[in-house]
Amino acid sequence: MITKTELLELINHGENSYVEFKRDSVKSSSLGKEICAICNEEGGIILLGVEDDGQISGITRTPKEIEEWIMNIARDRIQPAIRPRFMTLTVQDSKSVAIIKFDSHSQYKPYRARTSNGWITYVRTGSTSREATREELIRLFQSAGLVTYETNPVPNMGLESLDMSRLSNYFEVILTRSIPEPEDTDQWQQLLLNCDLLTEINGCIVATVAAMLLFGKNPNRRVPQAGITAVAFSGTDKDYNTIDEEQIRGPLVARYSDDFMILDKGVIDRSVDFVERNLESFAWLDGARRVVKKSLPLDAVREAIINAVTHRDYTYEGTDIELAMYVDRVEIISPGKLPNGVTITKMKEGIVRATRNGLIKDILRDYRYVDNQGMGVRNKMIKLMFEHCGTEPDLLDEGHRFKVCFWKPHNPHRSTFFGSRDFVL
Repeated sequence: MITKTELLELINHGENSYVEFKRDSVKSSSLGKEICAICNEEGGIILLGVEDDGQISGITRTPKEIEEWIMNIARDRIQPAIRPRFMTLTVQDSKSVAIIKFDSHSQYKPYRARTSNGWITYVRTGSTSREATREELIRLFQSAGLVTYETNPVPNMGLESLDMSRLSNYFEVILTRSIPEPEDTDQWQQLLLNCDLLTEINGCIVATVAAMLLFGKNPNRRVPQAGITAVAFSGTDKDYNTIDEEQIRGPLVARYSDDFMILDKGVIDRSVDFVERNLESFAWLDGARRVVKKSLPLDAVREAIINAVTHRDYTYEGTDIELAMYVDRVEIISPGKLPNGVTITKMKEGIVRATRNGLIKDILRDYRYVDNQGMGVRNKMIKLMFEHCGTEPDLLDEGHRFKVCFWKPHNPHRSTFFGSRDFVL
């Protein structure tokens, strides 16, 4: 499972969200709490016989006694029960360390630990374990596919909180189906209940989170995490010297004419407009002809924006998607971890089928924002960037957020992308 060298490296790096140090005299209840918290993250390792400061004190019981004790805790004090992997290594001065490795299985989350106050769900924050908040519990249920936040009710936001012109446009123009008369509230409510855009709670019919995000008159009134914060900076770092700023608010989708021309833009298209007006163009002479080209492919950036609003974790309240433009790059940052089962490798291969917000994704597909194959990263972001700049975008899973970074050509006057042609700004 692990070598002596690898063990010493783990100890040298100290405790973190993945590694926990304990004496083997720790109470069963305390160890159960740590096991629960680690399993609710991405799994991890508990080292028995190591002090908090990394000093190796060694185990005081036989490996067989410790293994039996650990297995009993993992079976009796954790719900659902988990079976860890166990081994011991002798590292120095005849001192041994017990190594317990826990794998995490999203479909079984949230894990709970038995305490004197009942069964409690714990999570890791850095190197410490604590009781999960309401929002963290929702995210754990989401990772197991047991609940979808997008269909949660938004209290006190009924049919009147939705933009009926956009809803009518969606059903008539996008879906090409008939709709109730504007004054027929009962029929409208039934239609939207059937589509999960309205839901019933305590006898009241209210909008869902998805409905507010897609069609709300003022989504941020009750869903403060709706929208995109867009900033164009004058340099390569964040500072107060900005070129352009916009808090992009409102419904995600546009309103279209019968021939599919945009009449009223939503958050997605307004965000693309922000990028377009702040994305510089380069020009060069090809013989006597002047050629002009944007520094980045706009459609690739557009795809990243669409992915962000489609797949972000909306349980992170009050945290916008961030669109940041610098002289050397453009970044789109989504709050939250990647959806269950999604990895960067799968995204690049175009084999991603899992989604966190299935209803939002389906409706954006109806609008043709999202393609049917789930290959936007491979066929748009990566392909278009390679054709335009000769590079791929950086896809960065930073744990609490996901970042896409599009790098512009390094030298605007003589770029590897443009070969030996001279630029004229």
